[in-house]
Amino acid sequence: MRIGFALPNVGPISTPDNIRSVAQRAEALGYSSLWTIERLLYPVKPQTPYPASPDGSLPEPYRFVLDPLDALTYAAAHTRKIALGTSVLDIPYYNPVLLARRLSTIDYLSDGRLIVGLGLGWSKDEMDATGARMEERGARADEFIDIIKTIWTKEPAEYHGKFYQLPRSFINPKPVRKPHPPIFMAAFAPPALKRLARVANGWNPVGIPIEGMTQMFATIQQMAKEEGRDPSLLEMIVRANLHITPDPLPEGRFIFSGTFEQVVKDVAACKSIGAHEVVFDPTFTPNGQELSTWNALLEKFSAIPH
Repeated sequence: MRIGFALPNVGPISTPDNIRSVAQRAEALGYSSLWTIERLLYPVKPQTPYPASPDGSLPEPYRFVLDPLDALTYAAAHTRKIALGTSVLDIPYYNPVLLARRLSTIDYLSDGRLIVGLGLGWSKDEMDATGARMEERGARADEFIDIIKTIWTKEPAEYHGKFYQLPRSFINPKPVRKPHPPIFMAAFAPPALKRLARVANGWNPVGIPIEGMTQMFATIQQMAKEEGRDPSLLEMIVRANLHITPDPLPEGRFIFSGTFEQVVKDVAACKSIGAHEVVFDPTFTPNGQELSTWNALLEKFSAIPH
């Protein structure tokens, strides 16, 4: 099983020096990949409660967020081999033609190292700010992925759908990786799981207990089989949002929370259910806005069995 690590693109820790330092240290330690996260804005009065906090408010570090693709591009310039992923970009906020070119440019400049993580988003405030409609997210996502793949694989490319139009055109560069960079989706609801099984290369779950991931990935694989795809080709990259505590947490704790030893057991459990990669993100762990915390966890997780 591979291991990956987040890039610090959220909160005060998000400086050029820190991004360069984490990226280069992760590559030197043998990590497989580096990942950025997306948060467009920090609403003063959220219309949609943040799902990971008791009162629905966003964590304070989200007041400062570097663009996930620009941060990846910066990391690409300071590394040579490590893969570069998004976990995840929210489809409703983007124009697919513009995004296809931005993504293929990163893949081209990094010599084929891009991994594309996509999701549907959940924040009504961010939807409003980008002119997106919550009720159209699913329908647009189907066309969105279709047109991006068309741009990446056809020369010239042309697309005519309900939501998106592309006149017969040359759009370059094409991605280095063929037929295109792998696409992972952060899907949870049945329609999103079905879309994943039909068009994606894998699943990028977060915050789901081991038992839930086991059942949901089996469902995805069955759906893929029904779509005429080889389910064994689908991968699962688990996002591990860390919350490291000095003392053990009781049974029923959130996955990847508790002592370092408890989290290591979660990692082993992910491997046992067939996860292909686990990506560690210390952004919201205690002292997670300090580079010393990132450096310590980079070293410790690189040494665990995987």
